[in-house]
Amino acid sequence: MFEIEFSDDAIIDLQWFKKHERSIILDSIESNLRYEPMVETRNRKRLRPNQTAEWELRIGKYCVFYDVETVIRIVSIEAVGSKSGNTLRVRGKEKEL
Repeated sequence: MFEIEFSDDAIIDLQWFKKHERSIILDSIESNLRYEPMVETRNRKRLRPNQTAEWELRIGKYCVFYDVETVIRIVSIEAVGSKSGNTLRVRGKEKEL
């Protein structure tokens, strides 16, 4: 089992969402990343090298970017945003990965 931590930026990112959206995102993080965060699935994939994170979890139109520390078994949530087409928005602003 992995511990889940949120970066300060990810906590701020979550505050941009409505309470209902935050609930969906947090429930999905818990159910998808607690046990096998490094297993690729239809909604979870390793990203090309970038400055944000190594992994992405898609939850409908929402995206959670995270890193995994296997030795100490911690999933670190680095950013949370929403995606429409090829446009990623974090805190209401377009962001490049």
